[in-house]
Amino acid sequence: MSHAHTEAGAGHGNYKSYAIGFVLSVILTVIPFGMVMSGDFSRQVALVTMLVMGVVQVVVHLVCFLHMNTSSEGRWNLLAFLFTVLIIIMLVGLAIWIMVNADMLMMPWMFQ
Repeated sequence: MSHAHTEAGAGHGNYKSYAIGFVLSVILTVIPFGMVMSGDFSRQVALVTMLVMGVVQVVVHLVCFLHMNTSSEGRWNLLAFLFTVLIIIMLVGLAIWIMVNADMLMMPWMFQ
């Protein structure tokens, strides 16, 4: 009895992609850590570096470990991920907007 096994939408990595992802993750963590611990950089430069390295690290994790890509197998996973990111951004953004407006309406004497 033969069973056909398909893996539609599930891309598997190999040891090379995991090793590359691990090395890049370590490098992207050590650079901002070293900048902050050395104290040789201004606060703004350190914050921008941490933000940029964090975003790059998220992309590295998505590509190397979660195998997000634009191939036909990974396209549905990518779309589901992008939809999730959109929902999270909307929820956080709208929650902040509601809190700011509620704060302004609770204390109108501060804005006159």
